[in-house]
Amino acid sequence: MATIQNQQPNLRLQRRRQSVQFFVEPLIEDIGIEMMLIPAGTFLMGSPEDEVDRSPSESPQHEVSVPTFFMGKYPITQAQWRFVAQLPQVNRELNLDPSRFKGDKRPVEQVSWYDAVEFCDRLSAYTKREYRLPTEAEWEYACRAGTTTPFHFGETITTDLANYDGTDDPDGKWSGSYGRGPKGEYRKETTPVDHFGIANAFGLCDLHGNVFEWCLDHWHGSYEGAPTDGSAWISGDENASRVRRGGSWGPYPGYCRSASRFNDSPDFRYYSIGFRVVCVAPRTL
Repeated sequence: MATIQNQQPNLRLQRRRQSVQFFVEPLIEDIGIEMMLIPAGTFLMGSPEDEVDRSPSESPQHEVSVPTFFMGKYPITQAQWRFVAQLPQVNRELNLDPSRFKGDKRPVEQVSWYDAVEFCDRLSAYTKREYRLPTEAEWEYACRAGTTTPFHFGETITTDLANYDGTDDPDGKWSGSYGRGPKGEYRKETTPVDHFGIANAFGLCDLHGNVFEWCLDHWHGSYEGAPTDGSAWISGDENASRVRRGGSWGPYPGYCRSASRFNDSPDFRYYSIGFRVVCVAPRTL
């Protein structure tokens, strides 16, 4: 786990070791999906009014209780995608190689919400365990891992810790730095999911930046009336926009905050959007 202490004139990065529980879902040969145990707990979902770059859609802050589940350590990689995409079809066809930025350990991208759900359905059929996309509450709870700061690192973020645009927009529309943090680089592409070698307190990596991640939930413009039990918030409209979380390699750092949320049509594909999976079946470690 890494924590940034936001002190002037320098930022200090503290590393500490922690024990976590997990299992590996084997796929083929040396390819598997590392699934981290996310313990049950209660957290404050959303952002406070004084958080830099917050959106009104991140309010009101509300307490949510989340039961125990397992979540992928990383976003689904292209190697994992290829194996599952060649399994028998459940509801829809899948492109074996949809990504723009190629690499076995890079996250799969250019996959729609429907594609991600089909991946989970095929993986569930193959493993005889229930896999799905995370709910929006599960995603934020897992990302925060007990923190209340904008990032699980702390009050700010650097491109030494995550993949996002750390440079200023030439027209002054955004800054490459967040708060009192430093500016950084703009890689203009995804990085391998294990590139930074930094996890949060739950053992999860790559939550801030690299690729946006689809969630189960239908989009709602605020948290008024949102569930408080960690379940997905589903409207009656099957064509409703779906939630995506986490920022990506393309936008500026404010998009990568733990509370930041966006939405797109469920059939939308783009080279900055991927996903990670949740396993809800009980398992003895």
